[in-house]
Amino acid sequence: MLDATLDAIMKQMAANPAPKLWEVAPPQARAMFSAMRDMFESKGIAIGKVDSVEIPGPGGPLAARLYTPVGMAGRVTPACVYYHGGGWVIGDLDTHDGICRMLANESGCRIVAVDYRLAPENKFPAAFDDAYAALVWTAANATDHSINPNRIAVAGDSAGGNLAAAVALHARAKGPKVAFQALIYPVTQARADTASMHELATGYFLEKASMDWFCDQYLDPGADLSDPRLSPLAAKDVSGAAPAFVLVAGFDPLKDEGKQYAAKLKAAGVQVDLVEFDTMVHGFLGMSGVVPQAAEAVRQIGKAMARALD
Repeated sequence: MLDATLDAIMKQMAANPAPKLWEVAPPQARAMFSAMRDMFESKGIAIGKVDSVEIPGPGGPLAARLYTPVGMAGRVTPACVYYHGGGWVIGDLDTHDGICRMLANESGCRIVAVDYRLAPENKFPAAFDDAYAALVWTAANATDHSINPNRIAVAGDSAGGNLAAAVALHARAKGPKVAFQALIYPVTQARADTASMHELATGYFLEKASMDWFCDQYLDPGADLSDPRLSPLAAKDVSGAAPAFVLVAGFDPLKDEGKQYAAKLKAAGVQVDLVEFDTMVHGFLGMSGVVPQAAEAVRQIGKAMARALD
């Protein structure tokens, strides 16, 4: 059963005459998403320190934030490169600031949040290329930022989970070593045709029409949907990937592809923790101001990350 608070929010949104994300231009969609996150996310989450950093990317400098957990200033810690969600089209450092603060504190890791290039201005594989560049930069500059270069994770939600999974696969051969991956209701197959994508197509925050729109923005016509940089689930071999924590939500169209990717990793001998928040919707981690389960989910991810990177 859908969480009562979320049910009320979903009904209020359904009654709202405002346009859907896919009915407006990307700049307006970004503003709408930012306003919504500002409404639902917790404010004033304590953090040890936040530094603005610049990462050299293949298309130019990338803005990033380095979050140091409370009580960890001056101490060497593991790190996690975090990729925000938003269908490769919307979202930024501000929309995911609360999640990154909570994750830093719960994991005891420094979090490197990267503002990768967005579509449609930058088509696939721009976001992937930036995501991988951020991992490379984090490893190469670890010592300068009190990071243990042998204890680096990747994580992300939704499209960010897609980038984290794809980067974790790519880094097996190319390096640097990824020690853990946290995939939060991830996109694992572009234009997925799953039961949950159809059964939960409307009414639960993320809708099939929005996923179609995101793919239309991100992909050129005729894009190879089996490219593992785009669809990790389509990778022929996922053995040797980093240990994974995969989180799915019960009322999320992406639920089935998240579970399928967890099963694929496990079948290949990868250590996987699959956790389902069965009363939640897609994106609930960004609703910590109204949904207590958001903080609990970040707590579970953080503890799993801490154990893996200890």
